Amino acid sequence: MRVRNWAVAGFVVFMLASIMYAQFGRRGRGDEEDVPIPADANEATEFVFTRLRYPSYRGGSGMWGVRGSWSTDYPSADRHFMQGVRRLTRLHVRSLENVVDLDGDEIFNYPFIYGVEVGHWDLTDAQCKKLREYLLRGGFLMVDDFHGSFEWEVFLASLSRVFPDRPVLDLDSKDHIFHVLYDIDQKVQVPGMVMFYTGRTYEQDGVDPKWAGVVDDKGRVMVGICHNMDLGDSWEHADLPRYPEKYTSLGYRIGINYIIYSMTH
Repeated sequence: MRVRNWAVAGFVVFMLASIMYAQFGRRGRGDEEDVPIPADANEATEFVFTRLRYPSYRGGSGMWGVRGSWSTDYPSADRHFMQGVRRLTRLHVRSLENVVDLDGDEIFNYPFIYGVEVGHWDLTDAQCKKLREYLLRGGFLMVDDFHGSFEWEVFLASLSRVFPDRPVLDLDSKDHIFHVLYDIDQKVQVPGMVMFYTGRTYEQDGVDPKWAGVVDDKGRVMVGICHNMDLGDSWEHADLPRYPEKYTSLGYRIGINYIIYSMTH
């Protein structure tokens, strides 16, 4: 009887996993996916906030997984951030979020892409080649919300195959990317919601925030790296009284600077 109970339990778990995969599949879980579609969602605009979908690291297997790290805070962070960009700039921004991957050519339609939790990505050789081409042709990748030494090494494992010939450089406070619209002279660690549970602004061993990048031959930043911070949470929780306004303000200023930089450099 006990063996039979275990078999039934296993079958139930399998069926639940199958249902979850059928529902979420490669798209990932995301947050608040049932939020209403804005009335102007299909409006033709000059800028579309575009999130990068990538295969997640699973012990070297490169499987997409049921959840998919790329979808963290999606689409709530994207939707909130776009509303902020609309209010704080004169950019004509689409109200609806967008997702692209590296398995086709659609990525070339967008000058800016956002990659979240890239401490979990595991790009194929073909995807590395496509991302390299996109960036060298003028595209811009902003990466965010990955923490500590282990996730940094996972991130570099793919990035070093995208650019084996280009180093990751620390970005100085005087770099134009921090002054294209807002002057960001003081770099403060922008924490995620985890601070309310840990009492710390950092995660894992990622104590010190790191602003870094990969540049092209003319010095243009192609990859804007925000390590040991969580700008996505600062966007998503801008309306949450519990989340400190100073972090939300900084998160929005950094993101907006990166967007305008990507469209003007």
